[in-house]
Amino acid sequence: MTDDTRRKKLQFRAWRRGFRELDLLMGSFADKHLGEYDSGGLDEFERLLEVPDWEIYAWLVGQEPVPEIHKGPVLDQLIAFRYAAQSG
Repeated sequence: MTDDTRRKKLQFRAWRRGFRELDLLMGSFADKHLGEYDSGGLDEFERLLEVPDWEIYAWLVGQEPVPEIHKGPVLDQLIAFRYAAQSG
């Protein structure tokens, strides 16, 4: 599968998680940033999409610490995006 095809599939999944607040956050993030990622970045974003909704949402709003296994540059960028969207 090409990276472009993969980006489209990940973008679709980001917009359809089933938890509206997370759909908006992750979908908007995917629209803005997936085009910047190489295969490694896409791998990290895909791993984040596998995390249950309430768990990742708790990380993004600061209710729970991010486990070491999930820390990485894409999640850092997603958290920064969340705070930029809130203040903007």
